[in-house]
Amino acid sequence: MELRDFLALPHRFRWGGVDGDDCMTWCASWIRECIGVDPAAAVRGTYSTEEGAHRLLASRGGLVAYADSQLLPLGFTRTDSPKVGDVGVVSTTTPTGTTQSAAINFSKTWAMLSPGRVVAKRADLVAAWRFPV
Repeated sequence: MELRDFLALPHRFRWGGVDGDDCMTWCASWIRECIGVDPAAAVRGTYSTEEGAHRLLASRGGLVAYADSQLLPLGFTRTDSPKVGDVGVVSTTTPTGTTQSAAINFSKTWAMLSPGRVVAKRADLVAAWRFPV
C-alpha cells in the first residue's frame, strides 16, 4: 500500500488500538500494511485511556525505547535522515506544552493521528526508523 492511500483511509482515534488507533498503534498499523507484522499486537487492547498509554510506555522506558524494542528485531534500522514512509517519534508543541508522538514521515512534514483527524505538520525529530530492505 502506498502512504497516500493509507493516509486517505478513514481513521478513528481510539486509545489502545482496538476499533481504531492512537498515535502509536496507528504507526504500527502502517507497518502492518507494509510488511505484514503488527509491532503493537502485544499491547493492543491493554489500555483504553491516555493515562493507560502513558503508564504502558513508562513501564517500557518511554516511546523511543518501546519503538526500538519492537522495530529493531523486525529489521528496522535507526536513521537521522528519515524518508517518506519511515516511522518516527517527533516532538510538537500543543496548547498544553510539548509532547512526543509517533508519526509517519511525509517528506517535509510528519503525519500523525490526532483525536480529530490525521494531520501533517512540521515537527522536531526525536528518533526515526527505516523499514527493512
